[in-house]
Amino acid sequence: MIKALWLALGCVMLALGVIGAFLPVMPTTIFLILAVGCFSRSSPRLEKWLLDSPTYGPPLRIWRDQKAVSRKGKTYACLGMAVGYALFWWSARPSWPLAVGVGLFFVASAAYVLSRPAPKVSDAGGRPLQR
Repeated sequence: MIKALWLALGCVMLALGVIGAFLPVMPTTIFLILAVGCFSRSSPRLEKWLLDSPTYGPPLRIWRDQKAVSRKGKTYACLGMAVGYALFWWSARPSWPLAVGVGLFFVASAAYVLSRPAPKVSDAGGRPLQR
């Protein structure tokens, strides 16, 4: 029963990640990280499929193994948050307290992403080298 819940949650996270790949203001990688975590508890086959993906596998493995984010990933994440906040400000016309609250959330999120270490050297497949 618990395994089925993890599998269902993993599928939801995967679906959100796929949607995020096509919508510029919705994140992709965080949902795929969550999907890998859910699949690790429910479906080793789906976990392996995501980790072996040529596009998303390397950053997912680096996060899982090193809790690291590449410079490119940090740049895209911060730009995405800035664009998301600008769209929120422009489209929702929020009150000052709401605008400040959402802004602080984005600043805290960006600070967390920027505080992650850079990935250690890896092989051509994106797997960390053994030391």
